[in-house]
Amino acid sequence: MDNLYLWIKAGHIVSLIAWMAAMLYLPRLFVYHAGLPAGSEVQSATFKIMERRLLKAIMTPAMILTWIFGVTLAVKSGYYTSYWLQLKFLLVVVMSGIHGWLSKMVKDFAADRNRHGSRFYRVVNEVPTLLMILIVILAVVKPGG
Repeated sequence: MDNLYLWIKAGHIVSLIAWMAAMLYLPRLFVYHAGLPAGSEVQSATFKIMERRLLKAIMTPAMILTWIFGVTLAVKSGYYTSYWLQLKFLLVVVMSGIHGWLSKMVKDFAADRNRHGSRFYRVVNEVPTLLMILIVILAVVKPGG
């Protein structure tokens, strides 16, 4: 393994950690935001700022870097033909779709169009966790070679 490969792998892991931290934190912000009593404009405005900054400054750049590093690793390693990596890729596509869905929710909250209660967001908060567990298992165990 060359040194560049290890740096790319480190970049992939760091960006993935940042992406997952944001993917887990944003729905938690939604839980609290959705639970605000009517007429709490100052608190709602604070959550809108936090949600937007998390999405724009951390979550989306981290997702992009995760993809760039991940695709680079797949090509450099030759694993792109492996069953486990193809399944991992599919799960990362699903995770990216959830990222887009959460982005839409940020826009809905910003426009005061939230249609869900805090319980809904508590459930949504678990989805990235489950996907992350499956993705890590595939990356570490590499079932099927």
